[in-house]
Amino acid sequence: MHLPDPPSVEEIPVGDEKDGPYGIASGADGALWLTFAGSGRIARLAPGGGLRTYALDAPGCRPTVITPGPDGALWFTRHGDHRIGRVTVDGDSTSFPLPTPDSGPFGITAGPDGALWFTETRTDRVGRITVAGEVTEFGLPGTAPGAFPSAITAGPDGALWFTLNQADAIGRVTVDGEVTTYPLPTSGAAPVGITSDGTALWFVEIGAGRIGRISVDGVIEEFPLPDPAARPHAVVAPAPGECWFTEWGANRVGRLTGDGEITEYDLPTPASEPHGITSGPDGALWAALETGGVARIVP
Repeated sequence: MHLPDPPSVEEIPVGDEKDGPYGIASGADGALWLTFAGSGRIARLAPGGGLRTYALDAPGCRPTVITPGPDGALWFTRHGDHRIGRVTVDGDSTSFPLPTPDSGPFGITAGPDGALWFTETRTDRVGRITVAGEVTEFGLPGTAPGAFPSAITAGPDGALWFTLNQADAIGRVTVDGEVTTYPLPTSGAAPVGITSDGTALWFVEIGAGRIGRISVDGVIEEFPLPDPAARPHAVVAPAPGECWFTEWGANRVGRLTGDGEITEYDLPTPASEPHGITSGPDGALWAALETGGVARIVP
């Protein structure tokens, strides 16, 4: 079912197209934190209003995905200069180089072991970084070169789950570095975003216009979107049995329940390019819009 322009969706400007808001996460301070991939900045947005931006040390570092860390700070990938960044809720930032050159870090999440886990898109690795900045990298045995590990999330089974965008597969890595991969049924699926609802994992297939669900024992379901060209990009699961996702190619956000019911919401500004999405501290869903804003969606 498609619902055009519902009143429960509003947009808030936070920058412009040169800033390119990309990732978004809820911080321990009750605010929303965003990456400005285009201008090399991090932004803090209070749900009731009030925006602060913090310039990073390299304008071209391209901060991408951001996540709350176990230390109360926000951690993010710097895809442009191959580093992992950290910013405190006061705006103090630092970064850590990765051992493998030109690794292209993208996804990042807090793991169950008190460390941060991230993907390296260009070198087919998953990495682990402690809050002190110590990095360990894990290869992906049995995966062909160019698998392009993308988003990553902590699963309900104590492992980390990630998408393999160019291999059309979902990966799982234990905190000890043991890797398992699960091929997707659909060729050209190109999965990107992935999240846990506390029971299973939800992921998006940007290439096939589908939303997927995988159980911790590897059983996969796929749900086609009404618009195959919607290009779903990021996903979040605010409650068990459902997920919300951005449709980068169709200028919408959508909701999918476990029984396959899909509801879509148009965004007010045409071609706003929704990317990251998160559950906000106010109970709403928040999405980063690459054209310079955020969308607030009240379920």
